[in-house]
Formats: sequence, C-alpha cells, structure tokens
Amino acid sequence: MSAFIYLASQSPRRRQLLEQWGVRCEPLLPEADEDVEALEAVRPGEAPAVYVRRVTQLKLEAALVRLRRRGLPLAPVLCADTTVALGRRILGKPADAADARRMLAELSGRRHRVLTAVSVGRPGIRTDRSWQAVSVSTVRFAPLKAAQISRYVRSGEPEGKAGAYAIQGRAALWIDHISGSHSGIMGLPAHETAQLLAQAGLRID
Repeated sequence: MSAFIYLASQSPRRRQLLEQWGVRCEPLLPEADEDVEALEAVRPGEAPAVYVRRVTQLKLEAALVRLRRRGLPLAPVLCADTTVALGRRILGKPADAADARRMLAELSGRRHRVLTAVSVGRPGIRTDRSWQAVSVSTVRFAPLKAAQISRYVRSGEPEGKAGAYAIQGRAALWIDHISGSHSGIMGLPAHETAQLLAQAGLRID
C-alpha cells in the first residue's frame, strides 16, 4: 500500500481536492524542455471523449518516464485532463482575450459537456500498470451579456481554463444547471479518482 501519490499536474485545484480527500501528493511536474502543450493538440475530427482519454494517457506515460529518469521512489502517479465540448466541438484553453470572449459567447444560454479523464499509473520493477476513467458532466449557462463576458475576461480567470471558465470562480454565478460531478467539472472527479487509486493500492475512503 502506497502512503502517497505523485501528481503530474500543475493545477492547484487538483492538488487542493486531493488534499481535501486526505491524499498526500508530491508534484511530478515536467522539465522546462518538455513540450506538454504539444500533447494537448487536437487531431482533425477527433471526438471529445477520444481526445481527453488520449491526452491524459500521453501525460501519464510521460510522467512515468519522468519518474524513472529522476530516480524517485516508486509510487502511483495521477494525471488528468479536462475539456469542454459544445456538441462534438472541443473548446480548449483560450489563446487570448478575444478567443476567451468568443468561447463564452458561444456557451451563453446553452448546454455543454465537461469531460475530465483521470489516469493513474503504478510503476513496477518489471512493468507498469495503468487505469483510466472519464467523468462527463453537463453544464448550462444562463444567457450572458457582452459586458458580463468582458468583465470576466478582464479578471484573468479564463486564462489556462478549458472553455475559458472556472466553475469554482466567478463563472459559477452564471450556471443555472449542472448534471454530473461538480469536482469533475473542477478538474478531478471524486468518485472515479477514488476508484482508480484503490486499484493502484491506495484507498482514500
């Protein structure tokens, strides 16, 4: 049984959630020369669920290589990726303020899906094992005015967020319906994460 896990994510929300659940985690972040953004490139015609599974698995594989290269003690490694989907269209992280405003205008008054994939790997002496799960939630925004969107974008909160918003921030004021996992929309679904960690040898309940 492992006493801790490695978190291969720069998201402070994921670390906060794990600590809230009583999981001790150590960061396993990429080196400066690792092109993490390249792993998140969308392939032409790729469905959101296929995309989020593929990207999360690639991140896990890179993290396991990183773990061994650094000679760190073996322990489970957790990676996650969240994407927002409007139909089959993937809304990733906005490139700039104009892109953020465009995304939020598209989400205004409509339902969209938030997909978070979680991958947990357990490195072994001879071989590694891994498990994966995907949480799919539905979110509906109330109709938004252009001035509301502009103020939100100026706050800086959309930066680095899939779909240009964070449910744990000011955007929560616009959400009139959620179906699914609130923690999954934040970036780490509680139920699925607990199941994966148990499979890797770490019970958190």
